[in-house]
Amino acid sequence: MPGPLVPDELWEVVEPLLPRHKARPGKRGRPPVDDRACLTGIIFVLQSGIPWWMLPQEMGCGSGVTCWRRLRYWQRRGVWKKLLHALLDRLGREGLIDWSKPVVDSQSYRAVFGGRSPARTPRIGPKRARNATCRSTEKAPRWRCGSRAPTGTNRSWRCRCSMTSR
Repeated sequence: MPGPLVPDELWEVVEPLLPRHKARPGKRGRPPVDDRACLTGIIFVLQSGIPWWMLPQEMGCGSGVTCWRRLRYWQRRGVWKKLLHALLDRLGREGLIDWSKPVVDSQSYRAVFGGRSPARTPRIGPKRARNATCRSTEKAPRWRCGSRAPTGTNRSWRCRCSMTSR
């Protein structure tokens, strides 16, 4: 028979990192589900890949929605990041991490200035052909015609070379 999903050794590390439940004086209702039971439900769903709503009630973890809400709440409070650092510190103190082969992932650490810019990629094909619709755009930027003049009625801009060819 497999062992528990949250062994006592792991729970000793996790428990101090979890936020305390706020006691609401004068409020009645269902008491909150135990944190260890919720953590068991979270681990079960993430390990098995089942949807949250299919979490078996027989496990005693509360409903799947309860476990999902607790997961979201702990995420917002930074519990998982604290747990990662606590476990890494513990493994480092015990000498169980091989620091000779570290891997840095872009999901974990941000590249502050984006690193060095790569060199420009040289063109492989021929240069672009000249613009056949307007003679004045040979040396002008591609997005504008170099010889613009206002039209009389609506003050919009029009290419002069199209006026001269009329």
